[in-house]
Amino acid sequence: MTWFPRAGIITLVVVAAVHGAHVVQDWSLAATNIAPDGFPRSAALVNGQFPGPLLTATKGDSITVNVRNNLADPSMRRSTSIHWHGIFQPRNAQNDGPSFVTQCPIAPNNSYPYTLALGEQAGTFWYHSHLSTQYVDGLRGPLVIYDPDDLQKSLYDVDDASTVITLADWYHTTALDLTNAWFAGGPEPVPDSGLINGAGRYSGGPTTVQRARINVQRGKRYRFRLISMSAEGFFNFSIASHSMTVIEADGIAHKPYTVDIIPVLPGQRYSVVVTANQTVDNYWISATHTVRGATTQSVNPNFNGTDTFAVLHYDGASSEEPTAPQPTSLPSGAVVFEEFNLKPLVNPGPPGGSGPPDQVFNFTFAAATPNGDVWTINNSSYKSPSIPTLLNILANGARNDSDFGPNENTFVLKPNANIEVAFIGGPFHAFHLHGHTFDVIQSASGGPPNFVDPPRRDVLASGGPTGAVRIRFRTDNPGPWFVHCHVDWHLEAGLAAIFAEDPAGIASGPQSVQPNAAWEQLCNIYNKLDPSLQ
Repeated sequence: MTWFPRAGIITLVVVAAVHGAHVVQDWSLAATNIAPDGFPRSAALVNGQFPGPLLTATKGDSITVNVRNNLADPSMRRSTSIHWHGIFQPRNAQNDGPSFVTQCPIAPNNSYPYTLALGEQAGTFWYHSHLSTQYVDGLRGPLVIYDPDDLQKSLYDVDDASTVITLADWYHTTALDLTNAWFAGGPEPVPDSGLINGAGRYSGGPTTVQRARINVQRGKRYRFRLISMSAEGFFNFSIASHSMTVIEADGIAHKPYTVDIIPVLPGQRYSVVVTANQTVDNYWISATHTVRGATTQSVNPNFNGTDTFAVLHYDGASSEEPTAPQPTSLPSGAVVFEEFNLKPLVNPGPPGGSGPPDQVFNFTFAAATPNGDVWTINNSSYKSPSIPTLLNILANGARNDSDFGPNENTFVLKPNANIEVAFIGGPFHAFHLHGHTFDVIQSASGGPPNFVDPPRRDVLASGGPTGAVRIRFRTDNPGPWFVHCHVDWHLEAGLAAIFAEDPAGIASGPQSVQPNAAWEQLCNIYNKLDPSLQ
């Protein structure tokens, strides 16, 4: 690894390289008091910001983020790890981030340099803590890789930091306390509010909290990058009097698809082109927020999913909120997004087409307790191993399913194979696969099985007309890749598995994973910690 000098906590350094730039950032993780919905609380933040700082690069670049863990608030977890959601990490699984899958956590008062191999990826991504439910406490932010040669660049005029829109749920109680209460027999946690670009309101809270404002100029076309950084809720996103043309889902370009409302699940991202073609004024941006299909939940009266708004502000309009009533329904004839209508722009079609896959996994998932604090896949609830899966492969020679513990839910995948996975169960889940995108050959939104040009992404909804959704991907990226529900509470409750893709190829060969000395020290340091610091 090439090391570059630090230049201050929030300084961005770009170093020219033969095959792109090397982007370097220094991050300090620390507890900071904030009140994004008017309720003050201590939060775990990157450089004191929520959402975390926008991390940007250009296609072909590499990124190093030097993470310094200064978390010290005992009401929250003090160790940490960071996942770079949607980045494939070829030959770089050690930097993928999920604790006890690809690394041990970074201990308090220690540092770790994450290097991201971007390759040919471009699009909309994000980052978040991947230790327990820690990202609930605020450790999450946007990541965008720009493509100067974007094939759909002619469709929009503006695509910059001002067009990134984050959607998040927010909690007044720390994740650690919420998790402990749930595991002691209480209800599954419910957020207090929903936030757009870090601002929101809760029922009974102050109405003086400023709504986020997205500025536009009449006549211009904007590429809005929607990112759900939610841990629980689903958002239905719309802009009053404006349609949206979807051109990207989860980092993959798709053919233009024009809709009026789009559901955004935890972990999902979309790029939508919006033309500022209305009368100069202010317009409501709505992100109706549902938890298990409802906009209210009796266990938390603060939660009102119908009050998640921002403002689309035309240049020349007043600085006030829109005078029109906040929308409660769509106008007649509105087009509702359906995932099965998405068509990849480049190289459509799942690996192997309609032919039989090389390996098939049928994952039947269900809650195993009345309050849902234990979830299972095929009657087995995932438990984090004491030795990270990647370390087990590299140091102990783990090569077969039987080399992993029974509750690690680890399945070995053959190299260069076509894999099909069915998620069989109810709605209100969002399944994410690390290390890959996949083709959604059977979508929860309905439609017939599609082996010609199905949607391609890395997070999909569960449920649907048949009770099963199906995906396909090809094993061309050796690594231990987490597959889990992105409702973060469900992951903590065991709704997860690991695909150990080509263990022999992870250990040696042209696609092998070769961690550095800093990675090797993470477990030595973490394992010596007092449990209260883990």
